[in-house]
Amino acid sequence: METIKKYNIGYILSYIFIPAIIIAICVILNVIFDWRGSLAVITLFFIPMIAILFWCFASTLLYKQKKNQMPFILEEQGVVCNQTFYGGSCTVVVDEINKQVGLLFRWNPFQVYTIPAYKITKAWVDDGASGAGFMKGSSRVSFLFVVDAIKIRVNTFTSNKRWRMDSNYILTGISKADMMVEILNSTRGVDNSESI
Repeated sequence: METIKKYNIGYILSYIFIPAIIIAICVILNVIFDWRGSLAVITLFFIPMIAILFWCFASTLLYKQKKNQMPFILEEQGVVCNQTFYGGSCTVVVDEINKQVGLLFRWNPFQVYTIPAYKITKAWVDDGASGAGFMKGSSRVSFLFVVDAIKIRVNTFTSNKRWRMDSNYILTGISKADMMVEILNSTRGVDNSESI
C-alpha cells in the first residue's frame, strides 16, 4: 500500500504560481511593448481576470469533479460505497462489507486512496470547544482518524463565526462526526467505547 499524501506539492505550487506567472508576463509584455487599445485591455484585464478566477474556483471545481468520479474508481477496485462523507477538504468512503476505506483529498485530487480499515489505529470526534461558561463555543467540528501515523481531519461543520455549543449547527456537526466515527470503528472491528 502506498503512503497517503494529503497534499500534492506540485499541484499546489502550480496552482499558486502559474496564474501569478501569467499575470506577470502580461504586465511585463505590456510595459516592454507599450500596448494600447484592445491588446492592452486583453493583457491587463482579461487574462489577469481569468487567472484570478482560476485561483478562486479551479481547485473547488476540480475537487468536485474528482469526488463525482471517486465512486466509479472505487467500484473498479471492488470497493462497495456503503457510507460516503463529503468534507470540504477530504472525502471518506467506507466499505463496511469488505472492510475498506477510500480517501480523496482536495489538495491531492489526482489520487484516490484505498486502505484496509484495520490500518486505522484511532478515530475520534473533535468538537472544537474553547472558552468557559457562557463564552464556550466552537467554529469547527470534525472527526479525525489516524492511518499509518498520519492524522486525517474531516470537518463536519466550519464557520468564520464562533457558535455556542448548544447551537443546532454545532450539534448537527457533532452528530455527523459521531456517526462517522461509529462507522469507522465498527468497520475496523473496534467497539466505540474502546476508542474513547
